[in-house]
Amino acid sequence: MICTIVNKTRDASWKQYYARFEELAKRTCEKLKITEDISISVILVKTKKIHEINLAYRQIDRPTDVISFAICDSEDDYELEEEVKELGDVFINVDAVKEQAESYGHSEEREICFLFIHGLLHCLGYDHMNKKDEKKMFDLQNKILDPVVSR
Repeated sequence: MICTIVNKTRDASWKQYYARFEELAKRTCEKLKITEDISISVILVKTKKIHEINLAYRQIDRPTDVISFAICDSEDDYELEEEVKELGDVFINVDAVKEQAESYGHSEEREICFLFIHGLLHCLGYDHMNKKDEKKMFDLQNKILDPVVSR
């Protein structure tokens, strides 16, 4: 999997996590047995920008920690004739990463990686609209993340 990462925060310290995104993307493909060439875009933003995005695209007037835009809504839609299939975009709010890491009592690395996997899984068609789907998605997130970044 190819990860294209765009840092809109003007804070170079977030670059330290780029290799983790690549590693976790690879682990996700292995866990899900994805063998085709796929790519994901990750955009790091601050609270103001993700608030604007959330309002414009979801009509929710508040910031969020991560928001995903999948190019396709179902597995059937991935039957494209491209060499590399683009999954979509994952926007991560770095301000929320800092706040939530402190609130949950774990590292910023754990939080940003969790949000990355969460957004990636959404772009792969996973959701958590009901308890059964939530358990499936969150269990998968932890199976991917726990061996790489401790709690």
